[in-house]
Amino acid sequence: MSDPVEADIPHKLGREEARARIDKGIGKFGELIPGGAVVNQTWEDDRLRFTVQAMGQSVDSTLTVFEDRVHAAVFLPPFLAVFADKLRAKLAKEGPKLLE
Repeated sequence: MSDPVEADIPHKLGREEARARIDKGIGKFGELIPGGAVVNQTWEDDRLRFTVQAMGQSVDSTLTVFEDRVHAAVFLPPFLAVFADKLRAKLAKEGPKLLE
């Protein structure tokens, strides 16, 4: 497995509101990967672990919620690693919209 694609998504919502919005819109995070859909999710304190199914591959991901940002880590399998730079750019650009 390659290094994770990581990004910080800034917000001014506070921890609880950011968690609530993530719960409400987790499907949007799956859509960041072409053809992706969230197939399972589990909260562990302020960290959401979830799996996106895309192009026949499982992509493990985490969102860690802080008071002023959400740290995203996406662990792409080797088959999808060619999309790492595009995904990193998409997270930076679209990430804040995902908390709306």
